[in-house]
Amino acid sequence: MQYTRRDIGWIALAGFASTTGLVPKVKGATKPNSKIKGVQIGTITYSYRSMPDQSAEATLKYLLDSELSACELMAGPITDYMRKKGKWDSSPAAAADAAANAGRGGRGGGGGGGRGAAPTYPVVAGMKVGFGNDQPAGQWNGVACPAGRGGGGGGRGGSGAGLQAAGGRGGSGAPGGGGGFGRGPQTPEQVAAADAERKWRLGLSMDIFKDLRKMYNDAGVTIYAIKDLPMTTDEDLEFMLNVASTLGATHFTSELPAGANAAATLKRLGDAALKHKLYSAYHTHQQGSMTVFNDAFEISKGNMANVDLGHFMAATNPGGSPLDFLNKFHDKIASFHLKDRTTVAHCALNLPWGTGETPIKEILETVSKNKWTMPASIEQEYDIPQGSDAVKEVRNCFEYCRKVLG
Repeated sequence: MQYTRRDIGWIALAGFASTTGLVPKVKGATKPNSKIKGVQIGTITYSYRSMPDQSAEATLKYLLDSELSACELMAGPITDYMRKKGKWDSSPAAAADAAANAGRGGRGGGGGGGRGAAPTYPVVAGMKVGFGNDQPAGQWNGVACPAGRGGGGGGRGGSGAGLQAAGGRGGSGAPGGGGGFGRGPQTPEQVAAADAERKWRLGLSMDIFKDLRKMYNDAGVTIYAIKDLPMTTDEDLEFMLNVASTLGATHFTSELPAGANAAATLKRLGDAALKHKLYSAYHTHQQGSMTVFNDAFEISKGNMANVDLGHFMAATNPGGSPLDFLNKFHDKIASFHLKDRTTVAHCALNLPWGTGETPIKEILETVSKNKWTMPASIEQEYDIPQGSDAVKEVRNCFEYCRKVLG
């Protein structure tokens, strides 16, 4: 593998950062600025889940190479940093737990978002794509949906094998959290290791997270949200909120709670967030709809939406368009995710930006025109093309945002 001069510089920089916790100012270095016409474009660092190094330093490099100045930071890089700076004991039990949880920062594994060989859905010359297209149901650009998919039928998009659909992701750590495909039962050794690390974690100084924030801020990257740090117990929740505040986040995100304990969870998280002058923002997959957040908004003023407007496009019964949701609930959206998906009628695909049906251009223009301040998070989940990687594809998504915003 050949390295550019910039790569070599960043390799050295990451080495320095890993030992000092700081990114030094590099003479002549230009900090990124991904705010376009008032719209802050960032990414959830889950987008980089397929990259080999999931450390906080490497994640910062991915963000800079994607030309982004803001992010929703996953638990993986945060945990990596606290373990190094807090000198977490790497005993066999702790190592077993670390190995079992190595993918925590990248929910869904190392793939590019796809699930094996998938049909190819080309952009056909003369065929209208994007929001408001007139393609017939049951296919996308002349390629029929796989059996049991599309055509306007029921069933949730994005979970069939062989589709370019959203990869499954684990739960949020919140009781009653919206499901995903969580890990299996832990061994007694892993339970013991997790409990030992929990006790160690709760005793950490917030100075560690001040250093992490400084490293990112000095490089020109702000952290507007964090996701997936444990918050099962009240002590865990308090720790997570302190970390979020220290990192400069305005909110933390988790999957929208469901089930018998949903109301209690919404009350607990929303009210706790308010005490720290933060918001608890909930993410949606294909359960997204015009009413899905009603309970959350009503139960606590600390609850906001971290709606995924791409998944909203592929929802079975949304009751409106992504633009309808944006216009109605803009003052309740802490941040939102973007991806280019097709409707259930058109196979519920997850595609390179500009080739699906999500009205990305209209969404960004609406935010810009109204001077709304919630960040837009790129979430890279389509299949990564041969010869590319997640960093390049996130940058391509950002370039698409820059292009459509002019």
